[in-house]
Amino acid sequence: MKMSMHWQELLPADQYRVSSAGMLHNYDRNVLTRLYQPLIGPICLSLYMSLWSELEENRLWAEPTTHYSLMNTMGLNLSDIYEARLQLEGIGLLSVYKKKNGETKEFVYELHPPLSPQQFFTDGMLNIYLFKKIGKGAYNRLKKFFSDDVLPVREYENVTKTFAEVFASDHSLYVSDEAEGAKEPLVRQQFIDRQEGTLPTGFEHQFDFDLLMAGLKSSLVPRKALTPRIKTTIAKLAFLYDINPLEMQKLVLGAISIDDEIDEEHLRKSARDWYQIERHADMPSLVSRVQPVIYRTQMDSPRNQEEEHIQRLETVSPLQRLKQLSNGAEIVEADLKIVEDIMLNQNLNPGVVNVLIEYVMLKAEKKFTKNYVEKIAGHWTRMNVVTVKEAMELARKEHRKYQGWADGNKSSAKGSRQKATRTEMVPAWLNKTEEKQTEQKKVVAVSDEQKKAIWEQVKKLNAGGDHADAKD
Repeated sequence: MKMSMHWQELLPADQYRVSSAGMLHNYDRNVLTRLYQPLIGPICLSLYMSLWSELEENRLWAEPTTHYSLMNTMGLNLSDIYEARLQLEGIGLLSVYKKKNGETKEFVYELHPPLSPQQFFTDGMLNIYLFKKIGKGAYNRLKKFFSDDVLPVREYENVTKTFAEVFASDHSLYVSDEAEGAKEPLVRQQFIDRQEGTLPTGFEHQFDFDLLMAGLKSSLVPRKALTPRIKTTIAKLAFLYDINPLEMQKLVLGAISIDDEIDEEHLRKSARDWYQIERHADMPSLVSRVQPVIYRTQMDSPRNQEEEHIQRLETVSPLQRLKQLSNGAEIVEADLKIVEDIMLNQNLNPGVVNVLIEYVMLKAEKKFTKNYVEKIAGHWTRMNVVTVKEAMELARKEHRKYQGWADGNKSSAKGSRQKATRTEMVPAWLNKTEEKQTEQKKVVAVSDEQKKAIWEQVKKLNAGGDHADAKD
């Protein structure tokens, strides 16, 4: 039942070549498996390793092959491979280049080495997500695995000889042709070298720096203090902890040092403290923000209200939808935890989660209780629901079953305080089930009336037949 639009971007016949942005080492396998896999999952790791395996030892380019061959190698369909590819791109492990070649496309998949353990554990974003995912104990064990004791070298005298002390330069006048050739630059070639890993990017354009600056007086925060590095840190912290520009103004003001510079570490700690106070949680989790593009309904423009609503649910995050349904109020930690769990543990797409949130909060008018939400989420996972439209259709189809599950929880909910009535209009798609059931009742009612009329006619005919017999 999995429906995706990956075929608009990718076909099995499309060719690709694997390249490496830098030399990959065996040590990278440990980093990928232990640090990246908890965040991106085994399928993404398998795709990276499969692409890596196509590179010959100590080479930067692989021979061209088709995606059909990759599907056979991994035992996966193309939509799963495409979704895993997108996640590798987002986390900085892969760059993709495309070229049209008639009816088909050619791709270059450029593998990036992972971050070094030091980069990863001091990133301030990926390490936070890892901490939340695996817990404090496992996190500290990983830090210990990727570190070692510091040797007190400073207690020793440095007696290393310099280059000039060891070597001399030959100044003979004769220069051979071979020596001249050593100066020639490489043409359409590159040296095989090691590059640093690529950090996640794309945060700056999502943050409103104009609004941030508008509320910060230059006398308090000099413009020179907002260096490119600090601006990147601000944008990443805003993404990580869902901090708006107005809240960020206060955090930036609190991080100004006596030298009129922004203390990056102080800003990180302030953002973390703000999150724990405002969200009542230790760390955020890494989840997809909105419905993946490949699982969105392809439409030039919405033709009716339902299509408009589908488009809205595909372009808003579950956190935003929860806020909208709560009239903009801050979401309680318990509800956030429920949504986070079903996205991570049940692996439901954000758009599908939005439908589930609406169904429970608007249609069923029940509390956002963990057991009830997880029971429906589990059913949708088993039914392999991946699109908003599929979720709507299944909710309509199984409405009576879900209502029965809710009714079964009534006794446990007695005596508990009911949530405030929400004033938002219920989306039209949620009413279709009842409309359909009403129509069915009308049909049944008409059918019963017709049956009654037929029986009355039969009785009259029978009565007439009896009178006739009596006359005879």
